[in-house]
Amino acid sequence: MKINIINQSKHALPNYETEASAGMDLRANLEQDIVLKPLERQLIPTGLFMELPLGYEAQIRPRSGLAYKFGISIVNAPGTIDADYRGEIKVLLVNLSNQDFTVADGDRIAQMVIAKHEQAVWNEVELLTETVRGAGGYGHTGVK
Repeated sequence: MKINIINQSKHALPNYETEASAGMDLRANLEQDIVLKPLERQLIPTGLFMELPLGYEAQIRPRSGLAYKFGISIVNAPGTIDADYRGEIKVLLVNLSNQDFTVADGDRIAQMVIAKHEQAVWNEVELLTETVRGAGGYGHTGVK
């Protein structure tokens, strides 16, 4: 699948690092470093604009290395970019650690996964079918 993209950053387009990668790394496109204080969140620009085909979305997800090593995540993970959005892709980073974290130009800050999706049509009913689980919610199965 080909996706139209405008690259106004100084960096190469996102790409898959390995043959089996689902996500492409997004890079910060900054004029100057941004320091995220503990529990602070900021929108980090990427300089990328894209046009997804109808029926597709882009999911913006945290990078596991940043989360594990530095406590950096994404506030609304996964973030969703809809097919009709034409603005700049920005990443809403949050610092969940107790130390400042510096984001520099070109840093890999998130992953982007392109995924197909469906739109649901509601069918309002009076009753739902019975299942073994029923209304059992969080922790209902007792599995650790």
